Amino acid sequence: MPPKAGAAAAVQRLRSPFFIGLLIIIFLVEFMKGSLLVAVLPVYMKNSLGLSAHTIGIAFSLQYIGDNLFRSPFGWIGERLGYRKTMAGALIMTVIAVCMIAFLSGALWLSLACFILGLGTSPLWPTAMTGTTEISGPRGSNGQAMGTLEMASLAGTGSGPIVMNFLMDRTGKNYHTAFLILIGVGIILVLVALMLPSKVKIPLHAAAASAAEAGRGFMAVFGGKLVQLFGSVKATLHEVRTTLKVSWMVYPALFLQSFVIGLLSPVITLYVQNELRLSPNMYSLLLIAGGGITVLALIPSGKLIDRFGTGPFLNTGFLLAACSLSVFSMVRSLPLIFVFVCIVGVSYAMILPGWNTFVSQLVPKGERGAVWGFFLTLQGSGMVVGPIVSGQLWDRLGHSSPFLASAIVMALLFVIHLILSRRMKAALQVS
Repeated sequence: MPPKAGAAAAVQRLRSPFFIGLLIIIFLVEFMKGSLLVAVLPVYMKNSLGLSAHTIGIAFSLQYIGDNLFRSPFGWIGERLGYRKTMAGALIMTVIAVCMIAFLSGALWLSLACFILGLGTSPLWPTAMTGTTEISGPRGSNGQAMGTLEMASLAGTGSGPIVMNFLMDRTGKNYHTAFLILIGVGIILVLVALMLPSKVKIPLHAAAASAAEAGRGFMAVFGGKLVQLFGSVKATLHEVRTTLKVSWMVYPALFLQSFVIGLLSPVITLYVQNELRLSPNMYSLLLIAGGGITVLALIPSGKLIDRFGTGPFLNTGFLLAACSLSVFSMVRSLPLIFVFVCIVGVSYAMILPGWNTFVSQLVPKGERGAVWGFFLTLQGSGMVVGPIVSGQLWDRLGHSSPFLASAIVMALLFVIHLILSRRMKAALQVS
């Protein structure tokens, strides 16, 4: 296929009703999660319901568990039930979760609602990736489509808190109005999901295998799948043990990388509104400033990392983040608050591409898929533990303690990276 024809075909695929439906779902799901987890739930649970920060941390952890733990099972289910049934059924759960948050007030019910929310959004990315691969064309030209999905995700995550903060400021913190809007968003999500294709395209050999399995009966098929699953896990663990030759310090570093985010996620909104006494609109400006600086700095950071290596940028990023986070909890001047938020944004623009590049150097070429899966699982566990620890610190040691703890973790990551990079240089010189 000529280049112009291939480009035209790629653009045509991006304009297909199926792909547009995926973009709408991704944007609205991330809008809903950003609104709830950043702008609404922390303040609502703490100030309106009087729940402890520890309880809020547990609820956030349950949301992350539901979202991450069930992605693979829902991906397996989606291949058999199709996009429409899988996504519509899951997104109905998000509507149920928001209704529970809006009309129930007990800590147990709200924690369960957060878990259901995570469960309901867990098929999102497996479905999006499978669908995008399916429409990528004969040469698998899906880079533009993947970039478009990421843009929809970032737009939803960023706009959700901003819109909700504006709404809170205009309605005098009327949470039920916010919940009704989010329930409406959930209903729109279900309606869009019902317009997705009914079944995925299964290759001929896979269809034949599925027909054969149907004749064997449910228990036989289920038992066979369990045997395959345990065999796959065992083989993966063996591959990781035999091919992965890295320092033990890599494992705590992977955990700590997301643990920092987990420490801050349930308390940052509480701190800004309760301690700094900033209005929701001013908080939105903070989010725009920090997020905008991060996005703008990502492009030059990535290019400079490719040219000069990860070391200078990770060392600088970890130190900047440690210093700015430790001072942030002591600052009350609004201009200085914006300054330190921007410094944190710049530091993360150095850390994010630098860390991914650094970790990719540790992955053996032979078993990249298995090792990357192991690394990402370990790194994601920090998001589960972080909110629980953050809530305990907030309740027991004071409102500045989660920020000081995150600064200590950043300083620890600086030390770990310094040691690891020197060991890698020494190993290269020996070889």
